[in-house]
Amino acid sequence: MPKVGLLQAHYFNIKGVFKTDFPDRPPAPFNYTGAPLTTNLGTSLGTRLSKVAFNSTIELVLQDTNLLTVESHPFHLHGFNFFIVGSGVGNFDPSKDPAKFNLVDPPERNTVGVPTGGWTAIRFRADNPG
Repeated sequence: MPKVGLLQAHYFNIKGVFKTDFPDRPPAPFNYTGAPLTTNLGTSLGTRLSKVAFNSTIELVLQDTNLLTVESHPFHLHGFNFFIVGSGVGNFDPSKDPAKFNLVDPPERNTVGVPTGGWTAIRFRADNPG
């Protein structure tokens, strides 16, 4: 467990607790729903985050994978309700799938199930400072 909380590090300007270089998009194209992997992806340890402007609208696409196990994943966002603007099976396609988003009357939730081997897109307003 970290010795300093993320909000403490932010408010007291404590360096070295986190990095703000979390990517906006995956660094390279990848088939997230292909055959399960037989080797480790070589993940790295670290705490990375995206700083967003207060009261900005955030769109987040949650992609389920078949990489290690195949299962549906619940997703909960603490301190926020969000709108489920879309979902689908397979890999999310940023050039095609957003055209199918429901921006008229999307359901509002605080938890959503990301479908097995699929994706879910949510939007929320970043208006909770902590």
